[in-house]
Amino acid sequence: MGWNSHFLSHSVSASMAVRKIQSRQHVYLTGNCGVPRVLLSALIDYAPELTDVEIYQPLTVTGTEYLQPEMQGHLHVTSLFIGPNVRPAVNTGKADFIPVLLSELPLLFKSKIIPVDVALLHCSPPDAEGYCSLGTEAGLTQTIAEAARYRFAEINPQMPRTYGDTLIHISQLDQLIPVDYPLSELQMIVEDPSELIEKIALNIVERIPDGATLQLGIGSIPNAVLGYLHTKKNLGIHAELISDGIIDLVESGVIDGSLKTLHPGKIIAGFVLGTRRIYKWVHENQAVELHRTEYVNSPRVIAQNFRMTAVNSALQIDLTGQVCPDSIGTRFYSGAGGQFDFIYGSSLAEDGLPIIGLPSTFTSRDGNLKSRIVSTLTLGAGVVTTRYHVHLVATEYGIVDLFGKSIRQRVQLLCQIAHPAFRDELLCQARNLNYV
Repeated sequence: MGWNSHFLSHSVSASMAVRKIQSRQHVYLTGNCGVPRVLLSALIDYAPELTDVEIYQPLTVTGTEYLQPEMQGHLHVTSLFIGPNVRPAVNTGKADFIPVLLSELPLLFKSKIIPVDVALLHCSPPDAEGYCSLGTEAGLTQTIAEAARYRFAEINPQMPRTYGDTLIHISQLDQLIPVDYPLSELQMIVEDPSELIEKIALNIVERIPDGATLQLGIGSIPNAVLGYLHTKKNLGIHAELISDGIIDLVESGVIDGSLKTLHPGKIIAGFVLGTRRIYKWVHENQAVELHRTEYVNSPRVIAQNFRMTAVNSALQIDLTGQVCPDSIGTRFYSGAGGQFDFIYGSSLAEDGLPIIGLPSTFTSRDGNLKSRIVSTLTLGAGVVTTRYHVHLVATEYGIVDLFGKSIRQRVQLLCQIAHPAFRDELLCQARNLNYV
């Protein structure tokens, strides 16, 4: 009965809980689809009475109210992965961005490089022993919650209970806020992929062998790949995130994890990013385990998976193999996420396949067709996967392997999968750079 007493004595409204937050404190906001929206809303209402409260967050699937001009001087956001809601604020200097690999993100807080006064959490109700589950967002939260001085948690019956390293005892929660509302959702499935995305996905799928363990990053190409895996056998999952697209593959028997060398039979991830369908599916599903991101995304761990296949996307790649997925020139767009972790980890795995997929072109704001394969990256573009780590690159025109290839050979291979309208120009630029 001890934990029941704690629940009753520490249950408060969100508005009462946030009044424990003081000016100039550091607050961690649980992210992705697990954003504790009631607590965040209460903090926004209380913000005019606070000065210089720093909010640290990963990707957050929520609104922009806490980023509005009237919050200046009261709340300031520092993001560790840029999503659509914070992108304008980061690129106008109204919010900050810390570039960090997903595998190292929790360690910033564990090591006190970033001290946390209050962690705002979102949990399931406690079980009979008093343990709550961090539900859809455990990987980027468990370690940080342990490092925080205080933990304020929304207790939501609509948060699924997930297995793995997701539990936190109610006695470790300092303020409990009973809520009942649907989690944020993010549609990840490509319902009707364009012909271009379909071609890229098919070029990638042709290389994926039976028995592979998969990581599919964020983006239309990795998610489109899921739609073309139905002819494969004995696939496994080890990824920073899972979304709705894996459900049909599990139920049809394509994904069974039977040949995984690490956690056989289990789907391993750090967090869930999707819709209510997958929230219901992962609830008390013993086939799914969520673990800390510093474990899931560790290249040393990833490399233990036989035929580890990582599929990630990019905005631009140069003729030497430098991959930019996180910025458009000097304008920050996203972050490293798990790309480098999994590209490097899969390259170390036995029969591993590190794959970058991108369309060969894009249409600029002035309506002109531009190549994503370039002689040199746009000024200010960030390199996440270096020319030393790149392996397979796919566009709608094919897939090539750059590993072990000279600069001259890379130019020739990348020009083969560039849009035909740009191939001669790219070769000319490569000659001017003495690449060929």
